Amino acid sequence: MTTVISNDEKMSGVYGRVFWLAYLANSILVMGNALTFRFAELIHFLGGTESVAGDVVAFGTAVAVVLRLSVSHVLDDYGTRRMWPICAVLYIGGCLMFLTAAELNWVLYAARASFFVGLTGMFACSMTHIQNHVPPERRTEIIGNLGSSGFVGMILGSNISDLILLVPDKQTKFQLLFGGAAALGIFYLVIVVLLTRDQLHERPHPTPPAFRLLLRFWPGAVIVAAMTMGLGVTATQTFLTRFATHQNIEGIGAFFTGYAISAFVFRLLVQNWSRTIGRHWMLVRGLLGHSAGHLTLAFVTEWWQFVPASILCGFGHALLFPAVVSLGSGAFPKECRGTGTAIILGFTDFGSLIFAPILGRIIDDYGFQAMYLTSSATAMMMALGYVLVAAFHVDEESQPR
Repeated sequence: MTTVISNDEKMSGVYGRVFWLAYLANSILVMGNALTFRFAELIHFLGGTESVAGDVVAFGTAVAVVLRLSVSHVLDDYGTRRMWPICAVLYIGGCLMFLTAAELNWVLYAARASFFVGLTGMFACSMTHIQNHVPPERRTEIIGNLGSSGFVGMILGSNISDLILLVPDKQTKFQLLFGGAAALGIFYLVIVVLLTRDQLHERPHPTPPAFRLLLRFWPGAVIVAAMTMGLGVTATQTFLTRFATHQNIEGIGAFFTGYAISAFVFRLLVQNWSRTIGRHWMLVRGLLGHSAGHLTLAFVTEWWQFVPASILCGFGHALLFPAVVSLGSGAFPKECRGTGTAIILGFTDFGSLIFAPILGRIIDDYGFQAMYLTSSATAMMMALGYVLVAAFHVDEESQPR
């Protein structure tokens, strides 16, 4: 894929206009997504169980995974200027459909599919766009620094959602939550149009289908870490709000604020680790962080106990996300970088697809504590397995000690 950047963008440097507009857009996107962390509460309000919530999440994720692997090459073929706004419209449409949900029917499943396809597509476009704007040796750095914008959005979105929950009428609560997410999506769409309006996309030849690219440029064991990220997303962003309600804890802002601050701080502290210890060892440490964080969550009974759990989970995220995206997408040539990014993020979705219904049923049968113990043990096993990869594969970005 060849994206022609305007002269103004070239002169602005790595951290110029393009980066900061993308930073603002990503903050807004994550803020809107954080308002939807109450999705499991909406399912409960409509009469569903945790298993139903897991099934709806899994359905939306399955649609996203299928589309990633079947049509993700269109991102390379047509460029972010065309595909980014389309994904934003799907996200906005899904949020608006949530507002019409009055019972557990097909509308809810369709809304979740539209919402999640749009959301994952927006993240893929954002990551592809920013990677094509910087030299190859700075991709991991720029992915991590752009990702820090999500921490700002997570803090704002989770705390705003806690304030919205103070509204007495339940129907009004969900209208404010998902209506607010749609409004932020519209704001995001405007920024995306401004960000890409001067870009020209040249397609010298069509990009092969994702299945062929995946087999040819198999990213290796990094997909294990990507799927474990999907497990972490499901355990926190889907079921944490129901866990807090079950424990009579008011709000989830304490966890996601601590999570975001921790991830932001650690992202700054470890931004050179990809060139010192290497990205494979970053993944091992990140998986261990998630394991410890979920183990701590299993024993939370008061709101302040969310804080140590959030610090551990934030540490895990700070290391996992940039290393997974950089290693995974880096396995593909630059002209297929958009498809490669979509594929590796698709394995994160695939992890959610597998674990969402499993975790939901564990909650229904054995409780929330068993669910978090299961997610912690799974992350630990993944970390121990990845030690073998880190020990025998030298990372090309790491420097000799």
